[in-house]
Amino acid sequence: MTQSQPPLPQPQLDPQGITFDQYAEFTPEKLELSNGYLGYGGQDQTGFHLAVLTNMGLLAAIQHIGVSLWVDALNHYLRQRLEAVNAEPEVAEAMINRLNRAIEDLEAIAEYFVEIQDNTQSG
Repeated sequence: MTQSQPPLPQPQLDPQGITFDQYAEFTPEKLELSNGYLGYGGQDQTGFHLAVLTNMGLLAAIQHIGVSLWVDALNHYLRQRLEAVNAEPEVAEAMINRLNRAIEDLEAIAEYFVEIQDNTQSG
């Protein structure tokens, strides 16, 4: 009988636990630093990264990285997804326009938070 691989951990907003099977499958036996990257022997680290994010929770993760970087990542990811969709030209253009407006709004909010932080630190 073959044992199947456990499902990948699924990060949530708040910290969550992972199963022992997920730990055993996705945690490298030996964690090494190679060229500035954590990992071991070129193995796919997706499960390990997802386990860490699951344990940490996305709300905690976002607090340690500037909001504008999250906006940039979301912008990049969504543009790639939209480019891959085989949609009618009008639909594709409408979705790009909506994304542009949303990203502009998020960037304005991120800038506002940077200003507040700068004012708090200088005042």
